[in-house]
Amino acid sequence: MDIVLEKKRFSKKRISLIIGIALIIALITFVISSTGGNSKLNVDLERISINEIKQGVFQENIPVSGVVMPITTIYLDALEGGRVDEVFVEDGALMKQGDPILRLSNTDLELSLINQETSVYNLLTQMQISQNAASQNTINRLNRLTDVENALIEADRVYQLNKKLLAEKAIGMQEFKESENNYKYQKQRMKLAQEILKQDSISTKQEANQKRNSLGRTQSALKLMRKKVGDLVVRAPVDGQLTSLDAEIGQSKNKGQRLGQVDVLSGFKVRADIDEHYISRIYTGQQGTFSFNGKDYKLIIKKVFTQVTEGRFQVDMLFDEKVEGIRRGQSLQIRLALSDEKQAVLVPKGGFFQKTGGNWIFKLNEEGTLAYKVDIRLGTKNTEYYEVLEGLSPGDKVITSSYDNFGDKEELVLKE
Repeated sequence: MDIVLEKKRFSKKRISLIIGIALIIALITFVISSTGGNSKLNVDLERISINEIKQGVFQENIPVSGVVMPITTIYLDALEGGRVDEVFVEDGALMKQGDPILRLSNTDLELSLINQETSVYNLLTQMQISQNAASQNTINRLNRLTDVENALIEADRVYQLNKKLLAEKAIGMQEFKESENNYKYQKQRMKLAQEILKQDSISTKQEANQKRNSLGRTQSALKLMRKKVGDLVVRAPVDGQLTSLDAEIGQSKNKGQRLGQVDVLSGFKVRADIDEHYISRIYTGQQGTFSFNGKDYKLIIKKVFTQVTEGRFQVDMLFDEKVEGIRRGQSLQIRLALSDEKQAVLVPKGGFFQKTGGNWIFKLNEEGTLAYKVDIRLGTKNTEYYEVLEGLSPGDKVITSSYDNFGDKEELVLKE
């Protein structure tokens, strides 16, 4: 008797085919889920930084580096050229105003001084001779005036006497006329002698003034020459510390060549370098802050150097108060304010900005188990925060560390 065999619904071949199709569908699903939709990535909480968005006082500022310098530096240049004969102090010495630093020698200048002194002495001698001659000439003219005056007195006496005698007819007209003519002659001589003496006095005074002016100019030239020779000894112009001294015995220094500098130690300033991008926003009176020994101090811009070198320009800043322990040459990290303080929504600065450009950020859900992308808009920044204009509110929590390891994931699953 034949037995009817029941046909199997699934053969081994069909089962293999079904399994293959299922695997293909699973693979396609995985690819689709990996390349589209809200792709996720598991992230260890210990490897990221999470910060809370806050509302607070915001002030735009930029970080700048500054170096502490003496408040005043006076450069020492050779006023006259010469050879270094002697150096009295060493670099770094504390100086008082007028203290000698070094001495130069210049034989040409010293010879010129001797010649100038000789010229003055010769002029003084000539003046003395001229004064003596003028005095003798004046004495002679006064003597002649005295003689003329005496002759006039005698002629007047005879004339007056003869006038009486003529009235009494004791003398003749001829004798009277002779005495009258002599009187008039002596009177004329007297006027001429007085005029000569007057002109001689004026001429003598003019010549004396010319000699004095010439002597004054020569003495001024001598004084200047002595100063030039005195400048061969280089002295400290103010109280301070001698630095950058560049002079060795035997060296030749040209006129105007830099010899060193004297730093005034009564205070300090800070010279800071700033990127040229901010040059239009920097002005005198602007403030910055820095931390030193655990305390914050203020700096105020005193001078802006508008010359740009290698993309940067410099400013000089003064301390708002005395800073104990600050030293010349120290570097300071300064926060330079570019705006006034205002209330703003703040997000701490972090590595996220390099990846997002400030256009989006990973924001945490309320449970803190998931982070997802949200679009944001940032405003200005300072050394600690960005100003949030749109997309976040106070109390939100965001990831501020670097996003380099997240790829293009839309969501992050946060795990401890």
